[in-house]
Amino acid sequence: MNPLVITKNFPTDPETVYDFITRPEHLKKWWGPENMTCPEFDLDLTQSGSWVTVMENKDGQKFKVSGVVQKISPPRYVEFTWAWHDEQDQRGHESVVSMSVEDDGKGGSIFTLTHSGLADEESAQNHNQGWTSSLRKLETMAH
Repeated sequence: MNPLVITKNFPTDPETVYDFITRPEHLKKWWGPENMTCPEFDLDLTQSGSWVTVMENKDGQKFKVSGVVQKISPPRYVEFTWAWHDEQDQRGHESVVSMSVEDDGKGGSIFTLTHSGLADEESAQNHNQGWTSSLRKLETMAH
């Protein structure tokens, strides 16, 4: 299956965008779809290692996801594994997310999120909706 790829342009320099997508104090503001909160948040994409977050919708339903930060190349690239947990807290199918930031040559940035190894087309569609919603929150920060 083809990876999910989402590209956004930001009028902000790559270093600032990279800080927004990797530093915990910024991540917490845009991580997770709109109308969701993150009551549990242990995510720092500035260093290698394990991470975990729990997202909660307005009905109190919780969604746990975890992984390992695998590659870091500031201020341009970060890559981490991604797997949802089931009701018994068992990790499911693992996929890989990468985020890259490039200079657009006009003082702004081109941000690309790639989510590869998703289980099926339905998973890709669900993740596309979730990432698109999350990135709308990031866009308000990076403008």
